[in-house]
Amino acid sequence: MVEDFISLSDLAPTYLAVAGLKPAKDMTGRSFLDVLRSGKSGRVDPNRDRVFTGMERHTTRRAGGVGYPMRAIRTHDYLYIRNFKPDRWPAGDPEGYGDIDGSPAKSYMMKHRDDPKVKRLFELGFGKRPAEELYDLQKDPDQLNNVAGKSEYTKIKKKLAAALMAKLKATKDPRVVGGAEVFDKYPYYGSGFKPKAGPKPDKTKR
Repeated sequence: MVEDFISLSDLAPTYLAVAGLKPAKDMTGRSFLDVLRSGKSGRVDPNRDRVFTGMERHTTRRAGGVGYPMRAIRTHDYLYIRNFKPDRWPAGDPEGYGDIDGSPAKSYMMKHRDDPKVKRLFELGFGKRPAEELYDLQKDPDQLNNVAGKSEYTKIKKKLAAALMAKLKATKDPRVVGGAEVFDKYPYYGSGFKPKAGPKPDKTKR
């Protein structure tokens, strides 16, 4: 089993490599054909030791139709998450938590949210999250315990946060370099409902 990290953006360059073609200059992914052909297991390419992920707007189930901006870096040992708007509800506003698709599991969790055996799991899945999250994947593979605030993890948290910010700056991510407001203003073409109106501005303030 190969344990190297790949991203979806790596698929297209890999397909082109299989066909004997070179990727376009503006492609950001990297072919992993060399890893597939190596015949090795475990960690093959030492440069594939991390992956970056992000989230913006998935639905319009928050007041004003805004999203939930998140960026993360995942290594073999840790997952570090930066939540840029921790005041927002990641699962959608409590009126239905619409950023989670309907299912028997969701119905059960919402019905039993006050059950002592369910309450913590409900908060982890539906509640608000802090600006920073860090999970020790070797000790906590299910990612249930956020250790970002523990002193023994300060060094690794700073290291991962710095690596994430460096990547976001290099790729000119609006959440870091400015202009992120545009993410919440793009037209939403999903079906089913219209976004709830956000709070009206106070015109008495100058």
